[in-house]
Amino acid sequence: MKRFVGILAFVFLFLLSYGQDQLQISGNFEINSQTYKPDSIINAPNVAEKLLSNIYGQIYISYKHFRAGLRYEAYQNALLGYDRRYNGKGIANRFVSYESQFLTLTLGNFYDQFGNGLVLRAFEDRALGYDNAFDGAHLKLKPVKGIQIKALIGRQRFFWSYGPGIVRAVDGEMNFNQLLDIKTGPELTMGGSFVSRYQPDENPIYKLPENVAAWAGRINVNYKGFALNFEQAYKINDPSADNMYIYKPGLATYMSVSYSKTGFGLVFTANRYDNFSFRSDRNATSNNLFINSVPTIVPIHAYSLETIYPYAVHPTNEMGGSAEIFVKFKRKSFLGGKYGTLLSLDFVHVRSIQKTPTFDGTGYTSRFFMPGKTVFYQEIGAKLEKKISRKIKLKAKYLNLRYNKDIVQGLVGYGTIYANIGILDLTYRFTYTKALRTELQMLHTKQDMGSWAMIFAEYSVSPHWYFTVYDQYNYGNPHVEKRVHYYDLSVTYVHEGSRISIGYGRHREGIICVGGVCRNMPASNGFTFSVSTTF
Repeated sequence: MKRFVGILAFVFLFLLSYGQDQLQISGNFEINSQTYKPDSIINAPNVAEKLLSNIYGQIYISYKHFRAGLRYEAYQNALLGYDRRYNGKGIANRFVSYESQFLTLTLGNFYDQFGNGLVLRAFEDRALGYDNAFDGAHLKLKPVKGIQIKALIGRQRFFWSYGPGIVRAVDGEMNFNQLLDIKTGPELTMGGSFVSRYQPDENPIYKLPENVAAWAGRINVNYKGFALNFEQAYKINDPSADNMYIYKPGLATYMSVSYSKTGFGLVFTANRYDNFSFRSDRNATSNNLFINSVPTIVPIHAYSLETIYPYAVHPTNEMGGSAEIFVKFKRKSFLGGKYGTLLSLDFVHVRSIQKTPTFDGTGYTSRFFMPGKTVFYQEIGAKLEKKISRKIKLKAKYLNLRYNKDIVQGLVGYGTIYANIGILDLTYRFTYTKALRTELQMLHTKQDMGSWAMIFAEYSVSPHWYFTVYDQYNYGNPHVEKRVHYYDLSVTYVHEGSRISIGYGRHREGIICVGGVCRNMPASNGFTFSVSTTF
């Protein structure tokens, strides 16, 4: 690592001396800190350090066809909710690459995704504490217009080291319209992927396959307002901690069909994941060392009370479908009014797959179109967006949720929660630069922690200042002593590429999910401070 940094520094000084006219330098820095004090009412723990910080710094150097970069990380110590194995500091990511019209070659750390990610997806998400970057070599070829081939080999990041498995992969994609120079009619793209993981068998009980292969095929069609995205993947038997070391092959299917025209849109999605957890360490758990990332069909929720019950995708056992319709009523129509109205309706249903137990080591059999008996998640929602006047903009949202907390969060004793959520989001613009945005949110349920109410207000003086205050009140908690207020006040200053924010408040215990990937967030009470800048 020190040798790599030394070489990068030498190259930087050389280019700075002899190639300033074509040398480009960019990067970003980020610091997130929080103080902690114990709060028995919300179960906020006593943190010995009192102040915890996550620090990141990235720098990229580009010169003609060459690019290099590194990322420094320091967790001193890591914020609550992040794995303690991140504690420490050092160069967590470094790479050099060469790019031409024909090929791109990268050595070091890299990220990539094949298709929808069914067999391979490497990415970083700091909010989740997730980073499964590869360390090795990555090659991308474009031999002719319309054809792209990618190949890679490497091991995955595991906190400050690397997982035991070696991943080898290749992906090819062909755009027939570009290849054949077809400028009219449907646009057709087809692709295929192959991924193999090697990990020695050191298990004293089971005879485990050392080489595990997965492959996938996909097709994308676009014609006028119609779009189809279909991908299916197969994985040979892969006994692991995720499937209780059974010898059953895996199958994953994802499909999205949409149609849109002016003022109207319709989207259908469906998935089925059967024993399709794929990691570079068969013994890994939690969010560690995933080679792939199967996409969720549950929409990402942005409002606070919606996120009390987020959904985590189940790659070993899940099937479901969703439908969403968008209608924009024209301006000066009966339903559109003076400025037009946008209305959307959605329905999501996710449940288990059907399983018939076997006693031959494969664990079970499953019929493809047969759903299981357990409902994981269901959502019925409606959203309205309307500009009332030149100064007032309104958003209103309603959700009816069915949430199996035991299954989704891996808990016992909570069962299925039925909740109704209502949200009113109102923005009033005083002047071109000054605005007040307020949210009123209600979550009603008779299970779990009971009902919640929230009020939020943000006053902005663009482009620099943002003043925010909110209060979440768990007024329906069955334990009277836990009917507490979770309040927060913050001030944010933005200048060009820099952002500074400071706040104070209580934060409830829960989980954070993005795209079906989640992490636990303990309750906390204290000041938060963050600063970030890009250059």
